[in-house]
Amino acid sequence: MAHVSARSAYAHLVDRLNQFPQGAPPSDLLYRILGLLFSEREAELVARLPIRPFTAARAAAAWKLPLAEAQGILETLSSRAILLDLQQDGAQVYVLPLRWPASSSSR
Repeated sequence: MAHVSARSAYAHLVDRLNQFPQGAPPSDLLYRILGLLFSEREAELVARLPIRPFTAARAAAAWKLPLAEAQGILETLSSRAILLDLQQDGAQVYVLPLRWPASSSSR
């Protein structure tokens, strides 16, 4: 039954990705790609993250984990470019790199 729970973790992540404008239609290929990028646990955790930039404290609350543990996970994910970490108004925030700011220029 482990494959069912793994599929479920990745399905939650696909649902989260589909909240972005560009979306990510579910497919076997998408699940294989997500399996390469994320462990099952990481997929489940990232699926719970806000779409807008968030702090480690907000991630810890969403994950119901201690702040130090959440910070460690966020640092691991950002070191692999799964998350972007940046300074915003003097605070470190994280964001999924799929959220692109609106551009006023056309390409």
